[in-house]
Amino acid sequence: MLKVGAYCRVSTDKDDQANSFESQQKYFREYINRNPEWELVQIFADEGISGTSTKKRKEFNRMIRLAKAGEVDLIITKEVSRFARNTVDTLQYTRDLKKIGVYVLFMNDNINTKDPDAELRLTIMASIAQEESRKTSERVKWGQKRRMEQGVVFGRDMLGYDVRGGKLYINEDGAKTVRLIYHKFLEEGKGTCTIARELREAGIGTSAHMKEWSATVILRVLRNEKYCGDLIQKKTYTPDYLSHEKKANRGQEEYVILRHHHEPIISRETFEKAQKELERRSPSKEQKAKHSSRYCLSGKIRCGCCGCRFVSRAKKRKDGSQYKAWRCYEAALHGLPKTDKAGNQIGCAVSRQIRDEEFMRMLQMVIRHLQTNKKRLISDLAEIVKVVLSASEGGEMDVNKLEQKFETIAEKKERLLDLYLGQDISKDEYRRTLRKANCLLQ
Repeated sequence: MLKVGAYCRVSTDKDDQANSFESQQKYFREYINRNPEWELVQIFADEGISGTSTKKRKEFNRMIRLAKAGEVDLIITKEVSRFARNTVDTLQYTRDLKKIGVYVLFMNDNINTKDPDAELRLTIMASIAQEESRKTSERVKWGQKRRMEQGVVFGRDMLGYDVRGGKLYINEDGAKTVRLIYHKFLEEGKGTCTIARELREAGIGTSAHMKEWSATVILRVLRNEKYCGDLIQKKTYTPDYLSHEKKANRGQEEYVILRHHHEPIISRETFEKAQKELERRSPSKEQKAKHSSRYCLSGKIRCGCCGCRFVSRAKKRKDGSQYKAWRCYEAALHGLPKTDKAGNQIGCAVSRQIRDEEFMRMLQMVIRHLQTNKKRLISDLAEIVKVVLSASEGGEMDVNKLEQKFETIAEKKERLLDLYLGQDISKDEYRRTLRKANCLLQ
């Protein structure tokens, strides 16, 4: 007896009776029962999931695992497009299964991977299915853009707004929080970190799809044009219809911009005032270049109480001059120790700040007591100085060009960090790009 598994991808459309799970179940059971040498193991079905990728198809992947475990000898499916619309996936899976003696029968296409010419016919049919998927993707994208131009909102609920039927409706509870954020930022002159901490301490909740309050979340609220009644869509795009991975739209596709689209939560005047204030508070290019590199103590100071790293902040003296001070990041973020809503311990008891000068004096004392070969150290430093001076005299090192290069790379690293904090790129993408930037400095 052959142990047979049936696979289908079913539609989410309730009116699509021909492809419903019940009708396909009945079809496969009757088909398998007509063959006395077959025994139905299970019918595997993924509902409403694209066939261009197998990553999110849980039932498909479970079926493959069972086949590799020897619990399925034959897989039957109606057609190639139901199995996969990606040519590479189709060939890869059928080849892997064939190696362990498991074959796939595509009923409507009359292809059995056991046949000698099966791979040739399968390649042709899989290519046709993939091309049809590409055309479908283009039609969907075209239709979505037309609907965006008509004012239909694509997205989910956000702080202050609920999305129903492609329209934005004010959620008064969230709207109060939005107005409070703008008031704290403009009228009280508070920074994003301070606002986030005050909202956390006040127990004010975020929207369903937002993380806990942070400077980045507050910054997004202040920069979101929807709160003044405008709508900008296509901020992300999907470059590859096979992977379905979204990327930040940096001019690759045209934005859909609609002014006065919906009822605003704040006035346009308030929103524009906030944008000017954000621009005023943001550091200049010179400041960015000056502070773009990691400070010598960054990441090297750890809190003896909670183990969190120390972060530096610029502070002002009474006479207007500035100095740098270090503080536990956990204490700066959450204040004194407490328990959050999830029952986690947050905050730190070490609230004292330590000036940069004090840390430098500590370092000097430590270095002074180190047992080192001072003569060798001086000799090595002298050799480095000689190499630098000789390169400069020979015209091999242009200081201005180097400074310009450092400044350009520093700006790129700053933009890269903004993308990561804004969740426009993944952590792996951030690290890969950062390594490339660091290589250019070497």
